[in-house]
Amino acid sequence: MAEAAGAAATGAARAATVRGAGAAAVGAAEPVEAAAEAPGFELPLRLLLAFRVLIDELHAELARRGHPGMRPMHGFVFQAIGPGGTTAAELGRRLGISKQAAGKTIDTLEQLGYTERGPDPGDARRKVVRLTERAVDALALSARIFDDLRARWAEILGTERLRALEADLRLVTPRDPWRLDVPGWFGDQ
Repeated sequence: MAEAAGAAATGAARAATVRGAGAAAVGAAEPVEAAAEAPGFELPLRLLLAFRVLIDELHAELARRGHPGMRPMHGFVFQAIGPGGTTAAELGRRLGISKQAAGKTIDTLEQLGYTERGPDPGDARRKVVRLTERAVDALALSARIFDDLRARWAEILGTERLRALEADLRLVTPRDPWRLDVPGWFGDQ
């Protein structure tokens, strides 16, 4: 037990040292040496940090190109609304959040010009939320920016290493990458 605690403390100290050594920008001139055997907690942290770097860079570029109000969750919401629209209750189910939280998110997106509500042609009692042209533009722009970010990572890592990384991640993750319940999953934990 003392050995496990010592190993955990050593791993935590190593992680603190790595964090403190500089959250160097992706592609910094100084390559980071790989630890001989990284502690188990480092893998999920590195995967989360990689996601965060991509998302932060995406949103910085979206802001520069006319979408300053976009937030990371909004992309999940746009995907969950889809091209045909949806109701607040269904949006909540798809995202794994409450109907009330979905309603607040829709309100925010409506104020930003990304969604609009209208009658459901199949049921006059229901309102359907639909994406506006502004939202469709943000999605298309996001796809182009993600392509640019991937190309930058390929320059840094090398095309073959990036392809291998993507292939390896496909081996250990679910086949369908469109898990839209991530906002609810983060909130529930």
